[in-house]
Amino acid sequence: MEIHGDLLERFEAGLDPQRLDRSAIPARLIGFGEISAIFQIADDTDRAYKRMPLFKTIPEAETYAAMYHTYCRRLTQSGLNLPESTTHVVARPHRPVVLYITQAQIPADRVANRLIQGQSEAEFETLLKKILEAMAAFWRYNDALGPEMELAIDGQISNWALTAAGHEERLYYIDTSTPLMRQNGVEQLDPELLLQAAPSFLRWLIRWLFVADVMNRYYDPRQVLIDFAANLNKEQRPDLIDPAVRLVNAYLPADQTPVTPAEVERYYREDKLIWTVFLAFRRLDRTLTTYLTRRRYEFILPGKIKR
Repeated sequence: MEIHGDLLERFEAGLDPQRLDRSAIPARLIGFGEISAIFQIADDTDRAYKRMPLFKTIPEAETYAAMYHTYCRRLTQSGLNLPESTTHVVARPHRPVVLYITQAQIPADRVANRLIQGQSEAEFETLLKKILEAMAAFWRYNDALGPEMELAIDGQISNWALTAAGHEERLYYIDTSTPLMRQNGVEQLDPELLLQAAPSFLRWLIRWLFVADVMNRYYDPRQVLIDFAANLNKEQRPDLIDPAVRLVNAYLPADQTPVTPAEVERYYREDKLIWTVFLAFRRLDRTLTTYLTRRRYEFILPGKIKR
């Protein structure tokens, strides 16, 4: 994928993270991650730009970018279809170093969490079978790598898209920006980078309570499937949880304990609490930074999120 580095340099130079409408180059938010914001810049409808202002130095950002490309290559080898993507590092004086991940933009109405809004239970089950088959192939590939390398995946519904490819539909996995990989049991992604998005006065608490739990869950196929089912609450389709649990259990290995709707609901309540508290403190940090210390707050935060 061709990337317009000059555009990103100019965009970052003129960006107002808290007042996007006042930025020198117009941008439209099209999505949020827990540590990033996703834009369409100017009239470029072919690309989605994910902005990650997490780094203190250029080598840190370049190391992350290299890990990202390795992760994407591994995901592709597992059989997953990924949108074409590339990276670009932007460094401005007196600001964090920013990594932009640029990805071919998939129409919003083809992302799976949007697709399910109008689907019947039968249509949802057809989509879910495609996703479960893709995840099963991923875990088989992962097992074959052996103990030297282990990959993680966040399989929630919003991370998949179904697009037309000629006379067929093709399933894509689109959330590739957090390259979780273990080598000989050692996590390759420094969790301290992810904590850059958290308020500085709370990083010790988040590190202690949440980081290991949140990162580790994506290495466990059963936890990934529970997370998938639980996120149907966030997508305002709790009526699909029971059919999701039935299908998820059909794909679990025989030696795994079947997932129950009660377990999914309990997981959802705990996960909702984690991210609701995290976002609330990020908003507090933004207020303290911009109004009390009169400094620039680098992260772009979402508005109210239905969970």
